[in-house]
Amino acid sequence: MGLLRSLRRVNCPFIAKARNRAYPLQQIQSRGFSKAELFNDKDAVLPVLVIGAGPVGLILSILLTKLGIKCAVLERNTTFSKHPQAHFINNRSMEIFRKIDGLVEQIQSSQPPVDLWRKFVYCTSLSGSILGSVDHIKPQDLEHVISPVSVAHFSQYKLTSLLLKQLEILSFQICAPESSEGNKQPHERKILIGHECVSVDASNDFVTVTTSLIHEGKRVERNINCNILVGADGAGSTVRKLVGIQMDGETDLQKLVSVHFLSKDLGQYLLNKNPGMLFFIFNTEAIGVLVAHDLRQGEFVLQMPFYPPQQAIEDFSSKACEKLISKLVGQELGDIHVIDIKPWIMHAEVAEKFVCCGNRIFLAGDAAHRFPPAGGFGMNTGIQDAHNLAWKIASVIKGIAPSSILNSYETERRPIAIFNTELSLKNYKAAMAVPSALGLDPTVANSVHRLINNGLGSILPSGLQKVALDGIFAIGRAQLSEAVLNESNPVGSSRMAKLRHIFEEGKSLQLQFPAEDLGFRYLQGAVVPESNNMESSPEMSTGRRRDYIPSAHPGSRLPHMYVRVHNSNEIVSTLDLVSGDKVEFLLIIAPGKESYNLARAAFQVAEERQISVRVCVIWSNSSVEGVNEGSREAMSPWENYVDVVEVNGSTSSKWWNVCEMVETGAILVRPDEHIAWRTCSGLAGDPIVELRRVFSSVLGDI
Repeated sequence: MGLLRSLRRVNCPFIAKARNRAYPLQQIQSRGFSKAELFNDKDAVLPVLVIGAGPVGLILSILLTKLGIKCAVLERNTTFSKHPQAHFINNRSMEIFRKIDGLVEQIQSSQPPVDLWRKFVYCTSLSGSILGSVDHIKPQDLEHVISPVSVAHFSQYKLTSLLLKQLEILSFQICAPESSEGNKQPHERKILIGHECVSVDASNDFVTVTTSLIHEGKRVERNINCNILVGADGAGSTVRKLVGIQMDGETDLQKLVSVHFLSKDLGQYLLNKNPGMLFFIFNTEAIGVLVAHDLRQGEFVLQMPFYPPQQAIEDFSSKACEKLISKLVGQELGDIHVIDIKPWIMHAEVAEKFVCCGNRIFLAGDAAHRFPPAGGFGMNTGIQDAHNLAWKIASVIKGIAPSSILNSYETERRPIAIFNTELSLKNYKAAMAVPSALGLDPTVANSVHRLINNGLGSILPSGLQKVALDGIFAIGRAQLSEAVLNESNPVGSSRMAKLRHIFEEGKSLQLQFPAEDLGFRYLQGAVVPESNNMESSPEMSTGRRRDYIPSAHPGSRLPHMYVRVHNSNEIVSTLDLVSGDKVEFLLIIAPGKESYNLARAAFQVAEERQISVRVCVIWSNSSVEGVNEGSREAMSPWENYVDVVEVNGSTSSKWWNVCEMVETGAILVRPDEHIAWRTCSGLAGDPIVELRRVFSSVLGDI
């Protein structure tokens, strides 16, 4: 990617260098959003403060820094959690990671081989009968046809560690409370750990965040002023609560206990016998889902249903968990090491607002949406929130766009969050179809629990409530005995037939959703809808896997295709043509007089607006003879363009056919790789007038 990186460093000759100074957001507004200068060491107002040092907050900080925006991160914990939590990174998130030098390669070299995690296994114990298995990886998932990178299985805490290293490369410092208290130096490029956000005041021209920390055994408070505050502080977001934003959706779907443990013996056993990512275990003594984070290292997380107050977290001691693990494995293990035990509650909710306080406070990630873990949409949706938000914040702070463009963050991302919530719910219900087929309907178990808590059972002493609950659940688990679950038993035979049908029809829990992962689309926001196209809501997912179909409609992610950079042997994705190091739009055209005129108009409008535009001329592999002189003569004096040649020659793989457009068309791509505008077959009117309208619409002027 050496040549491509060099191309990305080419700046438009008409882009002036910004002076280093920051203005409060309202002051920038009063100046008419002229070229805003960046924060320097003498200023008292930080451009962006991110609350929360999880993957979403760290990714946002990296993307902002690469775009030239100084920021800081506030984290209330004094250490970074080693609890694995999320572990599936989908295609779109991996594409975003490709903008961060070396990150994808580090993930790919560190994650387990795909053959060790491609399956979900359903069994009576890890050493007992296999009820069924589902392989979630198809050949095309590894062929890089729809994306230049594949999905990954990589624990969240390991991802956090890699992101911290990336921030260190970008000159960030991790500051403990004792090292930061009394330090009057600016906060930019710092991760302030042990700092809890306790109040937010947006009544002035900037946002004042009051933080609380322990210094020399005493609790002290300090204020940090910022232009923009982003709450990426998780499902229990303090920022969300402080600004009074409510959540909409379903709460308390299921309470669970998460047990993080190590066992190399178990890892080796599964490597040799039946490797997989998830193991759904149902037997007469215990029920649980085992997540194999890394079989080679023997790292696991066991998820089990939890029913308080009859069950207390104290009941799940390390010794008790070791016994439960042995029951689920089906044999004793001598090397179980329980690291951590955490209760958690599954919700399906979306914040009523993602933006508030005059476009100065934002929610991202789990602070904005809480999904069931089914399908791994939580962290991935948050990463895509950060990607959407970063270039818009940079555009405002750099004076490229008015603050009104920040409204488009909520306009675009909230419908995606709602869609992914519903999809996660459907996938969660699909997961529940398996125990239901075995005679263990989870909704019945939860109803029994509610009856004991709030119905007739509530009059019983707490000890008897626990005995009653345990007894009822034991009776339910008795249906999982070998005497019942066998083909000679009519009940067992019927249930096994139901199971086979669920697996064969793809009605169980799914891992991948390519159509939703890569095919999500912004219908409104920083896009120019097509006047001849009736925009409609996306088709609701059935909860089953659907293939991704490339689209060049405005709001869609730019289709991936491999192309060769002219005068080099470097093969790159069309996604690589979008810069990750500056706020720059990409205009894709074919070589032709009208298209070159459009490109020249784009450069002229960009010069007027003091924004960066790069032109990509896509040549078919049958017309490369004219490349050397064609674009150079047509583009002069502008130089911020690149000629690329299609790699494949078949009609179905030609770029404009993939986009369902003709060669006289053009595509304008935003800095986040989503299509802002297109013309399918050229322009009838003045291209300068049209492009002025397009940029005004996309950047929030109108």
